[in-house]
Amino acid sequence: MNQASFILTSVMLGFGLAMDAFSVSVADGLHDSNMSSKRMHIIAGTFAFFQFLMPIIGWCCVHFIITYFKAVQPLIPWIGMLLLYYIGGNMIREGLSEQSETEQKVTPLTPRTFLVQAVATSIDALSVGFTIAEYGFPQALCASLIIAAVTYLVCLPGVMAGRKAGGKLTNKAPIIGGIILILIGTKIKFFP
Repeated sequence: MNQASFILTSVMLGFGLAMDAFSVSVADGLHDSNMSSKRMHIIAGTFAFFQFLMPIIGWCCVHFIITYFKAVQPLIPWIGMLLLYYIGGNMIREGLSEQSETEQKVTPLTPRTFLVQAVATSIDALSVGFTIAEYGFPQALCASLIIAAVTYLVCLPGVMAGRKAGGKLTNKAPIIGGIILILIGTKIKFFP
């Protein structure tokens, strides 16, 4: 594979893998319309890191521990779905909880929440490690870095758009964000 083809393939993989993370980024922005610029970069960076890490783990599984990984592989979509259902359910519950209209308080998204979301949306990237198994480690590393860069560039505008829309939707934003997460969880399991 020539260099241009390698880069194009990696960028396309990045876009394909980033779509779930983009949707969750929008949901995160909806959740907190007062989110700081630093927090938006942290969210996009967290998604990018896990989209980088998972293909590398998949590549390592193919080269080192494939027999052990095959036993766990059927559980991967279930794990992603359950994690997103949990987070989405909490966001919906928060959105439906009674709060005074003058004091609309939004529970901030925590680093733990970002990590769970990033793992849940990047689990399918493990399988990319199988598709890049013929690469040597330097190529696999480079492909994963490209995937991470694309994910970051896709997720940051997602958070920004969600934040902007969240300011207009105020108390409905956590419910919408939670529904988005549940739909993504369903997609991961039933419509891969």
